[in-house]
Amino acid sequence: MRFEASSMNSSTRRNRRRKKASVQGLYDLCKVVFAECGPGIVPTQEDVSRLSSYLEKLRPEELGLSPSMPYFRHKDSDSSPPPVNYLHIYQCPKFSIGIFCLPKSAVIPLHNHPGMTVFSKILFGSMHIKSYDWVPSSQPSDESSTFMNGEKRLAKVHVDAVFNAPCPNSILYPETGGNIHCFTAITACAVLDVLGPPYSNEEGRDCTYYDAYPFSSFSGGMSVPSEDGEYAWLRGRTQIPSSFKLDVSEYEGPAITER
Repeated sequence: MRFEASSMNSSTRRNRRRKKASVQGLYDLCKVVFAECGPGIVPTQEDVSRLSSYLEKLRPEELGLSPSMPYFRHKDSDSSPPPVNYLHIYQCPKFSIGIFCLPKSAVIPLHNHPGMTVFSKILFGSMHIKSYDWVPSSQPSDESSTFMNGEKRLAKVHVDAVFNAPCPNSILYPETGGNIHCFTAITACAVLDVLGPPYSNEEGRDCTYYDAYPFSSFSGGMSVPSEDGEYAWLRGRTQIPSSFKLDVSEYEGPAITER
């Protein structure tokens, strides 16, 4: 019995070290990848590939996550979308790491990532993602004033599909890759997000939410090639959608050691 207990303790210690190494390794790699980056500055393609490859190998259990955790519970009888939980892992001026926990039917509304490169990995579950990029010729020079005036801008759909874990990471760039997107949980799911640089109100990188309208609603005789994809008009909101509830919870997985 002593041997069995010792073996179990040894196995537990190995698992803890492996989990710690996985999260610590993510932090160490992010420090390198985002070291010379900033708003609108994308990491090199080599660094993008390195970080994406690392994320591909991460598993939920290495981050201390399980679908049985309370964050992912939702009563089907509830009529309103359930709240989303955000587990904050790490943030510095260069990048942030966190996990969004979505119960079934939870929605993260359409929002942007100004000047950011974003890596998103679905750790488990099934999720519908719809994302857009601005049509360059339609983007005004003074972005903030158009929001206040309620003007709409033309955007092109980048992705409109259901993704089931395990699946390739999603990588968004400041101007391409579906920088404006929304998530809808088909089943309970978790999404690991790495943002570089992170949101910052002080530096003008606040999160803006949008309403989307079919292209035909406001085309005014304007036309786009139908074979070129789907287009829509997006209008920035002055407030967070009232149906969206985001709770920030303490991350209880392996801790990161800054170095």
